Amino acid sequence: MNLDSRDEAFPEPPETAAGLPEALGLELSIGGPAPGHMIPDQVPTGQTPSGHTPPDHTPIDGRVPWSWADIGLLAVVAIGSTFLYGVVIVLVLAAMGIHPSHVQKSTTESGMVAVVAQILADLSVMVYLAVQARVRFRSLFWNLLGWRKLETGELPRGLVYGGFVLGGFFLAILVTLLDSAFPTKQALPIQALLEDHRTAILFMLTAVLVAPVVEETIFRGYIYPVCVRSFGTGWGILVTGTMFGLLHSVQLWGGWWQIGFLILVGIVLTAARAATGTVVASFLVHVSYNALPVIAYVIATHGFRQAPVLH
Repeated sequence: MNLDSRDEAFPEPPETAAGLPEALGLELSIGGPAPGHMIPDQVPTGQTPSGHTPPDHTPIDGRVPWSWADIGLLAVVAIGSTFLYGVVIVLVLAAMGIHPSHVQKSTTESGMVAVVAQILADLSVMVYLAVQARVRFRSLFWNLLGWRKLETGELPRGLVYGGFVLGGFFLAILVTLLDSAFPTKQALPIQALLEDHRTAILFMLTAVLVAPVVEETIFRGYIYPVCVRSFGTGWGILVTGTMFGLLHSVQLWGGWWQIGFLILVGIVLTAARAATGTVVASFLVHVSYNALPVIAYVIATHGFRQAPVLH
């Protein structure tokens, strides 16, 4: 499948079909492509940092109106909001009589603070991207960030969706086997989050319900297109996947093989997005990849009623 030349569909609700093409500099004519569809060699203006129209050979996935500077600003928002929420939560706990030094020394308390702060930061990042899409780019958030309909051709939709879900399960099994073959010699930071009953439940729910949506939007929807424009499709997949794995290195610090395995996961997720032209595909793989370990953990702890066995 030629990733650089496929014809992408950008469906729009009827009430906004006229506004988005105009905002992106597209021209629609009688007998031309239907509203919401883009010709492969038709590039919207204002999609490069310099403001010039990209060359015709720019891959479809790379034709977005943001740049590396915007990605840097997004990183500042994500890191800054995480820190800010952490401080606010600690101050709230202090007002309730829990001293900050106790939070810092307690693995249970600090883990809960970290998880809650991350959830709030993730939601803030999504709001930031939604506002940027609407105010700056005058576009619909989900469509602009790559959440387009997953085309299945003549195959049944359930079969295709199920295939991506099974792919996530198999990927999780593969990584589990690799983890067993290359075990860590020390406890990983992420394991501390699973020692407390409440933190473990919240962390597991976040891993299935929040993380796949947020991470796919950021990496496969926002970062990947800029990587494609800068490095091409192949290298764009590798760079995006590597950035995805390194983002989680804090949770896996000391488990160098495990970080490498997560980079592999990031590459697979990005490849799914590249092959289909939609973040929906990588999301399906991601959510099932996260869900399988969660299911195994719930079974192993008899529904969180027993303490987990951590190695």
